[in-house]
Order: sequence, then structure tokens, then C-alpha cells
Amino acid sequence: MVTPPAVMNHFRSMNGVMPATEAVRVKPRAEFRVFGHGLIKAVQERMWMAGAVLHMARQMPEEVYLLSRHTDVANVKVREGLLDVKLRTGDTAEGYEIYQPWGKFRFPLASADLKETLGHLRVEMALGGESCAYDKFLMLARAHPDLTVVSVEKIRYGFSVQGVICEYAKVMFNGALMETACCESDDHAALTRAIAVLGLAAMPNTSYTRAAMRVVGMIAYGPPLYAPPALEARA
Repeated sequence: MVTPPAVMNHFRSMNGVMPATEAVRVKPRAEFRVFGHGLIKAVQERMWMAGAVLHMARQMPEEVYLLSRHTDVANVKVREGLLDVKLRTGDTAEGYEIYQPWGKFRFPLASADLKETLGHLRVEMALGGESCAYDKFLMLARAHPDLTVVSVEKIRYGFSVQGVICEYAKVMFNGALMETACCESDDHAALTRAIAVLGLAAMPNTSYTRAAMRVVGMIAYGPPLYAPPALEARA
């Protein structure tokens, strides 16, 4: 089976500098992501019946997420020396979240560019100087009263179902182990079908940002993170 070009382009472009002028030309995708325990086994059982096409398994380098007490619409992280910013720009009628890349920038960064990123997190920070190195920025972020810095480790397994980009992964937020599964596409009808065949439709759509905020105690509200009903029935 031939892998759709859009799927391969997604996995090939996960790293690398992307200026804001280029990021705004990326077509935004709707995303549905769930967290819990027992997810991976349930997804594996269903993906084979759905004719899934395997892509790659990757143990990601350690990532550092910046969480703000004032918003959860900005996904801001640092991976391999790159500040990676993605913004939630809306929601679909089905409840899927629409994300637009804002750019990937290599440290040291101009202070003006960092201030723009901090604006998406709705915080201010005295950076000092015209540029800022990563170590200095991380130190300032850790000391900021409205920011929480979270270490995130991931082992990701990519696949596609009927052309829809999917994955399941093991994730550690500051050492706390979770499992996650995700489907994303700019074709919302196809996304709905993929979510259904993987048995995820009954679970709450939870972004990486909100999952991390819950794990570290920044928010305590919202639906529980739970295992799929099919797995619970076998327990």
C-alpha cells in the first residue's frame, strides 16, 4: 500500500527551523488526542482491523514544555535546541481542535522574537540584551511565577488509517507515565471515521498542554483520563 504524500511530509518535517513566514503557509489540521492507561493495547488491536499503514517508531529527545497559568491555547516547547510554537486557532463542529504552526526557531533567539512567543503564553519576562540563549531563557522561565516548566519524554509510534495521520505513544510528564493516542487531518469526515474505528470517540479530547497541566497540578477540573470502554469491560 502506498503511503499518502501528506502523511510522509508530516513525518519528514517534524524537525528543522521554520520561520513564521513559512509556518503560516502550512495548512492547519484538526487534532483529536486522548490520554489514559491501557490505550496502546486497545489501539493496537483495532488498528490492524482498520488496515493501518505503519510509519515509524521514534524515541524522541527530551522536550521541555512551557505551561502558562493564563492560557492553554499555545503549545510551546523546546526540542533539540528549537523553540517550537503551535497555536490553537479554533475548534470544529465535531469538537476537534485546529492547530496552526507559528514557527520553529533556533536558540539563541532575538529577545523581540521571544517576547512575541511569551505574548502567546500571556506572560511578560525581562530578558535583557538583544538576544537570549536557551540556558538563560530556561532559568528565567523556571523562576517566573506564572510559568511551569515540564520535562516531557516520548516514545512515538506513527501510522495512518485511510490517509489520516495517527499515532500512539508512551509519554512521561516529569517522570509520570501516561499513554496517548492521536488522529489529525484537514479532512474532518475522514478524521471522524479514523477516531471511530480506533475506538476513541467516547474519550475526551485533551491536548498535550492540558494533559501536562493536569499532571503537574496546574488544573484539576475536566473529565477524567480513563481507559477505553472496551478495555474496561475486559478488566
